[in-house]
Amino acid sequence: QLPVVSVVRDAECQLLPDVGAVVTCKVCSINSRFAKVHILYVGSTPLKSTFRGTIRREDIRATEKDKVEVYKSFRPGDIVLAKVISLGDAQSNYLLSTAENELGVVVARSEAGVQMVPISWCEMQCPQTHTKDFRKVARVQPQFLQT
Repeated sequence: QLPVVSVVRDAECQLLPDVGAVVTCKVCSINSRFAKVHILYVGSTPLKSTFRGTIRREDIRATEKDKVEVYKSFRPGDIVLAKVISLGDAQSNYLLSTAENELGVVVARSEAGVQMVPISWCEMQCPQTHTKDFRKVARVQPQFLQT
């Protein structure tokens, strides 16, 4: 009797972000023109593998797009709600937008490592050190909250 080796694949297919879908992503890096993110959820469904996305400077806010500064909107490590606006370019990055009140940073950590609290649509504060940081804060709707 020889041992049998078999490979079993998941029957489920991978969910893909689609244009118009609201995604939850984590900011990996920022520069003066855009923020690079990893997409973790499509709606409320976790992805088996992450997808790369880009939030361009002009897609961060709906108004005063020319005055937006990426580092005043996101920081690496932030968890962001965004909407897929395009399936991307040759680098297979999804293009994302936070240009709605319901979209933007939902979770941010301060330099002290404490989760920050939103105090306005453009600022978050550390409850421990009381330092304020600029962010593009999401006004989270109840349907996007998970317990």
